[in-house]
Amino acid sequence: MSKEAALRAMREAKYAARAAGPSAPAKPARPAVRPPARTAATKAASALAAPPTEATDELCGHRSMNGRSCTREAGHAAKSHRYS
Repeated sequence: MSKEAALRAMREAKYAARAAGPSAPAKPARPAVRPPARTAATKAASALAAPPTEATDELCGHRSMNGRSCTREAGHAAKSHRYS
């Protein structure tokens, strides 16, 4: 049996199985779990918990995959890095 004939037979078997109907009961869908919404109080508390860092001449130094290093200040609050 050639490779193409084997693929054709497999495709026809899958088609026949789908046409026959579901053999096992479908799983019930899981409800999406959402994290609790952040309120103004939690936002204020998180702002107080992380004091701003001192302005220093030190750099973050995070290295990218291609070897460049971050030019932002050390301990920056930004989620992204600036590489050069």
